[in-house]
Amino acid sequence: MTISIKTADEIKHMRQAGKLAAEVLEMIEPYVKPGMSTGELDQICHNYIINTQHAIPAPLNYRGFPRSICTSVNQVVCHGIPSEKKILKGGDIINIDVTVIKDGYHGDTSKMFCVGECKPHALNLMRVTQECLYRAIHIVQPGLTLNKIGHIIQQHAEANHYSIVRDYCGHGIGKEFHEPPQVLHYYDPRANTTLQTGMTFTIEPMLNAGGYKVKLNKGDGWTVTTRDGRLSAQWEHTLVVTDAGCEVLTQRSEESFFNNP
Repeated sequence: MTISIKTADEIKHMRQAGKLAAEVLEMIEPYVKPGMSTGELDQICHNYIINTQHAIPAPLNYRGFPRSICTSVNQVVCHGIPSEKKILKGGDIINIDVTVIKDGYHGDTSKMFCVGECKPHALNLMRVTQECLYRAIHIVQPGLTLNKIGHIIQQHAEANHYSIVRDYCGHGIGKEFHEPPQVLHYYDPRANTTLQTGMTFTIEPMLNAGGYKVKLNKGDGWTVTTRDGRLSAQWEHTLVVTDAGCEVLTQRSEESFFNNP
């Protein structure tokens, strides 16, 4: 397993791709409302990435994926395929996962949205999942082993009575959509890769309200749902390890607390 250490020039390109990905999530927020279809959300994001950002939506045709973003609603854990038939209704929660390619480099990020008014238990799941991501980001620094990231996420999730999806994980990223290393969101002593300055990867915890087991829709080959039908939530950022800690490359405007350079 060869982990890519990015140069200053490569990080500059990834910072640009990450900024664009974050801007897509900011742009789409007003459209996430009851009555919208996930297919419409996909088309709006696609047009924005192509026509406004002059970039490429990485998911489109990636290993056969048919749309430009992933839209995972309620019990869908990840890789939900946008559809004109899937109409959002009040109380839904949805993860929108965006990856933008700019000048050959990827920026990958996702955010949870509440459609209309959501129930307290759904809001709590979303909040704790985001806290898991933030807690992990705040410990990233050179010399840290990857399993410490998994440990802090698992610890916070289980303290709040949620489970961690084990079948999917974060990943290295750069010119390739998915590079080594894998970034597990639960503790595994074997995940003992040591972080170095210049490593770029995603952290993207998926928390379930019920059990951690999931199932893949064999019909479309992509959609992953909780096996017990209960809610799931996910948040994701792309980051680079720096001498002082890390820089969140997909930081949105409401997240100024990361102290990026």
